[in-house]
Amino acid sequence: MVRPVTAIVWVMQQPLSHAGGLAVAISTIAMLWNMVFNAAFDRAQAKMGFRRNIAVRALHALLFETGLMIAVVPLAAWWLEIGLLEALILDIGLLLFFLFYTFIYNWCYDILRELLAAKIRSARRISPPARAGSRPN
Repeated sequence: MVRPVTAIVWVMQQPLSHAGGLAVAISTIAMLWNMVFNAAFDRAQAKMGFRRNIAVRALHALLFETGLMIAVVPLAAWWLEIGLLEALILDIGLLLFFLFYTFIYNWCYDILRELLAAKIRSARRISPPARAGSRPN
């Protein structure tokens, strides 16, 4: 598999240090966008009450990547000194990989979060309530 930085170096004929700097900037933006987007998505779910099924998870991944593209394309165009269309085409190439990654990662996260929440709920039901004045052993 070709890594994004390697692809930028090869396709755009940019030095590794230049492409690496762009990769760090994009990773930082992606991390911050991930926190903001997922917090907003969680609030929307709490307000609207939808379940995170496959269709919702696919929409989540698509919306996340679209928002990230809006932030990254102008940065990549400026950084690599290319036009917006070239940057968009480059980003679409990266998007095709990361869209599936985003979908699978967040789907696994949802499954693990639900399993952990169920385990915590189960443990709370089994534990006897503490009596007033008693000390734990």
